[in-house]
Amino acid sequence: GYEGEGFPVRCAFAGVDLRDLDPFVHMDQMGEVDYAPGEPKGTPWHPHRGFETVTYMIDGTMDHQDSQGGGGSITNGDTQWMTAGGGILHIEAPPEHLVVSGGLFHGVQLWVNLPRSNKMAAPRYQDITGREVALLSSPDGGALVRVIAGEMDGHQGPGSTYTPITLSHVTVAPGASVTLPWNARYNAIAYVLGGSGTVGTERRPVRTGQTTVYGSGDTLTFAATEGTESMEMFVLGGEPIREPVAMAGPFVMNTKAEVLQAFEDFQSGRFGQP
Repeated sequence: GYEGEGFPVRCAFAGVDLRDLDPFVHMDQMGEVDYAPGEPKGTPWHPHRGFETVTYMIDGTMDHQDSQGGGGSITNGDTQWMTAGGGILHIEAPPEHLVVSGGLFHGVQLWVNLPRSNKMAAPRYQDITGREVALLSSPDGGALVRVIAGEMDGHQGPGSTYTPITLSHVTVAPGASVTLPWNARYNAIAYVLGGSGTVGTERRPVRTGQTTVYGSGDTLTFAATEGTESMEMFVLGGEPIREPVAMAGPFVMNTKAEVLQAFEDFQSGRFGQP
């Protein structure tokens, strides 16, 4: 599909039951697209309430501004972690020089639910550079793991979270396989950003744009197809919140009445002004 002003996305969680995703509610793979000059696009000003957006840029650059005067840029390997909490307006767009030149654009935006007690938390940002993530490799060197948030095999990522979660970008070399330790209390999801291979001990085939929901257990296994292309995966999981979810547009609340209140607050200007 298309988001914002018309940039292409793959809706990673389409058709997956929210109970299997908890505490996550939505994820888009943005691109991968090689824009011609003048083609790069972003989003107009828009509101959020009740959750966190995590934008991970693999290639390209995205600028952001918000209604509280915040702003910045994220580029190759950087993550912008925005807690919308009680409400914020923001805009995301490629910088002018990238619009003029065109170029490769590829990233992920994930929506992380907030528990009822934190729905109306004060908005905040975490800007995590690619240099800050924890890097791990498998014993044979066939896999590289970038830990953005949470813990993996004793290594802690820099992202601070309200709900216990783990986020990582995993690259598996052609023909290689890896088994990662996993917190058995967490759900486990693996989305293929690029390439192909297999998941689980049953070696089920997967390819670009497909999502795997793992069953319970304390390890995750995947392998890349033999050939010339690595398999790139976004691997995530967390401790389920197990609260009602009411979603509409840019709001993620517990009840329909709370969503309607969010729309009313936005229309009344209580989220601030662009």
